[in-house]
Amino acid sequence: MMMLGRGLDARDNQTRQVREAVSNVEKHFGELCQIFAAYVRKTARLRDKADLLVNEIYAYAATETPSLKLGLKNFADEFAKLQDYRQAEVERLEAKVVDPLKSYGTIVKLKRDDLKATLTAKNREAKQLSQLERTRQRNPSDRHIIYKAESDLQRASMDATRTSRQLEETIDNFEKQKIKDIKSIFSEFITIEMLFHGKALEIYTAAYQNIHNIEENEDLEVFRSSLYPPDYQSRLDIVRANSKSPLQRTGSSKFSSGMIQQISNSRLRKDEEEDEEEDEEEDEEDELEATKEER
Repeated sequence: MMMLGRGLDARDNQTRQVREAVSNVEKHFGELCQIFAAYVRKTARLRDKADLLVNEIYAYAATETPSLKLGLKNFADEFAKLQDYRQAEVERLEAKVVDPLKSYGTIVKLKRDDLKATLTAKNREAKQLSQLERTRQRNPSDRHIIYKAESDLQRASMDATRTSRQLEETIDNFEKQKIKDIKSIFSEFITIEMLFHGKALEIYTAAYQNIHNIEENEDLEVFRSSLYPPDYQSRLDIVRANSKSPLQRTGSSKFSSGMIQQISNSRLRKDEEEDEEEDEEEDEEDELEATKEER
């Protein structure tokens, strides 16, 4: 009886430890699953915001000067490529991290069923032990009843021992698988993040170079030329000259020739008048001299 009691105590201690181990995994794996799932959702939302940013950069680039336009477009191309890798990151995290943690909900339920079966067998064993003790106290001389109670206790003990060993094996496998899964899940998480950030560094480097290659002076000249074109006056003169009709140009030439001729004729008449005045003055002087001689 003392050995049987020590066996019951040992099985009690075993089931308590198994219950604590299963409860510990249920609690912390559940928390990890929720937090990793939230992490993935945040990453997906970041991808969506980045897509909006890409679209806005494309829209803005279309309105800008050539070098800035090209630099922004190439930057947006690289940034859009990064979001493809971010999408792959989200999908891999869900498959390699969140789903394995989520599966522990089912695993824990199965272990609790195993634990429940072991507890049922242990309780049956304890009940049969109590029954045997009462039988011995009430009917100490009835060997038949005592023998039957002892047989029932023996079967219950064998069943409890069997389920206890099964639970021990099951929980050992559970613990082994738990450690293996933890290593796998966190290794996958780190690998996925490293792959993404490695690609991100490569893409961000290219995006930075595209922005750095924007020619500020070139675009500034383009902008200034749109405000004050350097050949504006010469182009205006050409346009004005080309806008006159042949008739207008001919009339203008005729008008110029006529003016020249009129000026020439006017000068000629003026010269002739001055010559005539000089001749008249000379005649008057001659007449005056002749009159003086006669006197």
